[in-house]
Amino acid sequence: MMSDDALVLGTRRFTSRLLLGTGKYKDLAQTKEAIVESGAQIITVAIRRTNIGQTRGEPNLLDVLPPSQYTILPNSAGCYTADDALRTLRLGRELLDGHALTKLEVLGDSQTLYPNMPETIKAAEILVREGFEVMVYCSDDPIQAQTLESIGCVAVMPLASLIGSGMGILNPWNIQLILEKAKVPVIVDAGVGTASDAAIAMELGCAGVLMNTAVAQAKYPVKMAGAMRKAVEAGREAFLAGRMPKKLYSAAPSSPTVGAIAPSKAV
Repeated sequence: MMSDDALVLGTRRFTSRLLLGTGKYKDLAQTKEAIVESGAQIITVAIRRTNIGQTRGEPNLLDVLPPSQYTILPNSAGCYTADDALRTLRLGRELLDGHALTKLEVLGDSQTLYPNMPETIKAAEILVREGFEVMVYCSDDPIQAQTLESIGCVAVMPLASLIGSGMGILNPWNIQLILEKAKVPVIVDAGVGTASDAAIAMELGCAGVLMNTAVAQAKYPVKMAGAMRKAVEAGREAFLAGRMPKKLYSAAPSSPTVGAIAPSKAV
């Protein structure tokens, strides 16, 4: 990938556009191995489910993925109200010594894990006022995405499909509508199932892809992590290269015909 093609999130710059979660792996050793293979620099951590120092005596994720080497992105996974999300992300900032970059996630129900947008917007407004650099999980509604950007979120993160579903990008048209208006990075979050899903997101023009289950629940998570790294890089390069236009028919051959030897006539 081009060395100067940086992903800018708030005050930070990154060369990797793959963001990886840390849940659902067999153990911390596998978590670390997958993260290393993915090349990800931003690692999401569910503060309510993963120990990064808040629970003494339990294995600490930061012992295998130190903040000196990775940007730890605390998220409010498992929160269903703005108040719960605020408490969780304030705790995350405290545990990470004032770390401002955070991922806001307020869920609507426990079955679909679809975002609760009114509560998400309420929490986003408060977090931005408190100095957080907010990356926000949201629906693929272009108007909601614009609202979150206008609040001051540093990235909008529409779902491709439901969290953990592996269904891929079900509504690429809405993602495209968000991309056309957004002035902040648009990162597809949730629903990626395999490498081609990640490549499609990047080919659409997304700034990055965040995933967890697609890697952690693969038959061979470490191998899938490598596949996702390559897919994100290839998709980004394809977007920058600019694909040829689609045509139903084309009279232009793929090989030049000028100067070609004419076929001999039958005698």
